[in-house]
Amino acid sequence: MTINNINQKRLKRLLSRLINIYSPSGKEEELLYFIYRYLKRHKLNVISQEVDEDRYNLIVAPKELDIQIALIGHIDTVRAYNLDHYDYKEDGDIIMGLGSSDMKGNCAAMIEAYITLQEKCPCPLPVALALVVGEEEEGDGAEKLVKDFHFPWAIIGEPTDLNPCLKHCGYLEVQICTEGKQIHASLADKGQNAIKHMLGLLLKISNYMEIKKPDLVYNIRELSSSRAGFVVPDRCEAWLDLHFPPAYPIEEVTMDMEELVVEDQVKTGGLDADIRFTNIHRGYEIPEKGILVENLKNIYTLKGLSWNPQIFPSHSDANILWTAGQLEEAHTPEEKISFQQISLAGEIYFNLLLSYKS
Repeated sequence: MTINNINQKRLKRLLSRLINIYSPSGKEEELLYFIYRYLKRHKLNVISQEVDEDRYNLIVAPKELDIQIALIGHIDTVRAYNLDHYDYKEDGDIIMGLGSSDMKGNCAAMIEAYITLQEKCPCPLPVALALVVGEEEEGDGAEKLVKDFHFPWAIIGEPTDLNPCLKHCGYLEVQICTEGKQIHASLADKGQNAIKHMLGLLLKISNYMEIKKPDLVYNIRELSSSRAGFVVPDRCEAWLDLHFPPAYPIEEVTMDMEELVVEDQVKTGGLDADIRFTNIHRGYEIPEKGILVENLKNIYTLKGLSWNPQIFPSHSDANILWTAGQLEEAHTPEEKISFQQISLAGEIYFNLLLSYKS
């Protein structure tokens, strides 16, 4: 694919600045300030949408037009594994650094595409750019965005290796708490251990997932207990992640898990256990037809890229927005991405926005 529209030098400079400004979820203020000034410097109309006292989303959209499509990216990252080694690095075509893949690379591509569109097409088009906060933790930026803005279609730049994802997995976040009886550790055989109780319950849930729901992706994300010194713990908490195929009946799983907890209480003689479903996001499938998909197909064909729609396997802001690049490297110390791929993404974004020129 030839890259003959976006400014690759400008794109790389922008990406290096984005990566070098540390912006974990909840601490995006410095990066927001930089991006706001950068967009203003390129004469874009920027709206700040407050999310909380110190954080906000940034939206660029022409005031006088009904927006038809938006490019949406999140500027936050997970927390750095090592604060001395999170910054921007290059090795040939490969860009490394926290957020390079998820998703500062795509944010840079979206910003560059929108700036290029304004330079080459000064008449406003019905297209928007939205940069949100908080995706890696609570999704509070996306939740705030949909309260005040409505976009008929959106493109979210999560890492997919440039494969379009017209299908998106659903996501369920589960909190489980068990209780026991606190007693001196030397008398553990006479007490009720909340961790032991939790392990037994998690084993039952794991067996249920592996035997009855093998098509789900199930992860025990976190396990913690009360800390009170040399005693039997009286409380234990676990957090679970479940990812579902699109259009999966999530209610069936939640009901089964609730029944497992009730059965556990009966078998343990009434030991307290509680299960809560704190985040439920349904998956979706977008038909391979319509103006947006046809425009994307044409762009891929004209640019010599293969059209290979896939399922996005994780949860993202797309679940919240209900909209439609390598995921296995995101959230790891080895996070990296090809600069050629970022440039290609920018070129695709530019051509897609330009397709809304009447």
